[in-house]
Amino acid sequence: MARGNRSETRLDSPKGLRTKIVPRFSDRDRFGRFTEWVARAMGTPGFLLILTVFAVAWMVFNTVAPPAWRFDSAAIGFTALTLILSLQASYAAPLILLAQNRQDDRDRVQIEQDRQRAERNLNDTEYLAREVVSLRLAMRDLASKDFIRAELRSLLEDLDKDRRDGAE
Repeated sequence: MARGNRSETRLDSPKGLRTKIVPRFSDRDRFGRFTEWVARAMGTPGFLLILTVFAVAWMVFNTVAPPAWRFDSAAIGFTALTLILSLQASYAAPLILLAQNRQDDRDRVQIEQDRQRAERNLNDTEYLAREVVSLRLAMRDLASKDFIRAELRSLLEDLDKDRRDGAE
């Protein structure tokens, strides 16, 4: 059998969402996990603080340092800093979108599983309701407590009568 040629089927991701643009890695989820890590890291106060400190330090150094040490000019608007921040933003946006797409895929699978679970629960509940109804109908055919007590009293009276008749 040619099992090795068949593509690996994943049960934890929806069908038909792979595109040919996504590069093939030895571990298919490695790039996805990386994008989620980037999205999580960029959404933290720590990242914003570090980015702010970096930009302020860049501007202070290129303003206060001796002219021979400066590598970006305040006179032309810190062009190198602007380019670095633009480059960071141009990579951050698609990585965050990729992470959101992965989360959407997981949410879609979870919603489908929840729907199936709810359907099973509904079927189970309907089955149990039918069983309860059948038990109630069967209980109406059974003798009530009063009927059983009356029958037992009459049997006891018959036994007492038989004993009295046997003692005479």
